[in-house]
Amino acid sequence: MQGTTIGFVGLGPMGAPMARNLLGAGFDVALWNRTASKAQAVAGDHPRATVATTPAEAARPVVVAMLPDLPQVRDVVERADGLRAGWRAAGVDDPLLVVMSTVSPVAVREWARDLAADGVRLVDAPVSGGVEGAAVGTLSIMAGGADADVALLGPVFDALGRTVRHLGPVGAGSLTKTCNQVVVGGTLNALAEAVAIAEAGGLDLEAVLDVLGGGLAASQLLTDKARRYLTGDFTHGAACRTQLKDLEFGIAAGRELGVATGATEVARDRYQQMVDRGDAELDHSAVVRVVV
Repeated sequence: MQGTTIGFVGLGPMGAPMARNLLGAGFDVALWNRTASKAQAVAGDHPRATVATTPAEAARPVVVAMLPDLPQVRDVVERADGLRAGWRAAGVDDPLLVVMSTVSPVAVREWARDLAADGVRLVDAPVSGGVEGAAVGTLSIMAGGADADVALLGPVFDALGRTVRHLGPVGAGSLTKTCNQVVVGGTLNALAEAVAIAEAGGLDLEAVLDVLGGGLAASQLLTDKARRYLTGDFTHGAACRTQLKDLEFGIAAGRELGVATGATEVARDRYQQMVDRGDAELDHSAVVRVVV
């Protein structure tokens, strides 16, 4: 599939490095972002990059969307100058839309049925690994969709990630990402309580985190967030508002499937507190601020 032109919409902190990796892997990429300067920055002087002025101009047989949530993806598809109009103008009868954003597994499954009725195929393939993983192409990719569609995307996924799993039909990728985010939110809340207890007890926090990291309590989150706990710097990173959204997806999935989500609801409530107090954009490890 290398050498094929694909569309890429959404060039934020995750999307921009992912698009660069596709260019580096030999794909011709039509780039669109709501803020045009971001698309221009990714394109630079790369001979394989094209900057689209509208989503319609980025419409290719395969389009990757890396936008904040499903409503934004829907808008890019359905707006007057959106992907659907672009596919129609280009004579693309069976386009493949790859939603790599973290979205509701329930909503994306329902939307995929509507799109299929109009000849649009959808694969949901959310990722884990953060901006760092996106930059070096080591993301974990959780794909849901038809076997043939996911197989077709193999070279695309290989350019973006190290771990790629086809989990089942459309929605399975997003449900897996929801499971991931339930663990992340719950773990960060447990770490926040541990940090608060250690500090209230007068312990050397750096020593405590070092001990935790050497035992059964060790985790990638502890490794990645230790510096933030020690310095109190929670700027940038994965936003609390995003973690809140993802935990809401987990609670909704649990409700649909008849699974109790009490721990997730506690974590959700704390992230809601972070948003309510104006800390929505801080890294999700900042939830330690509302542990009292």
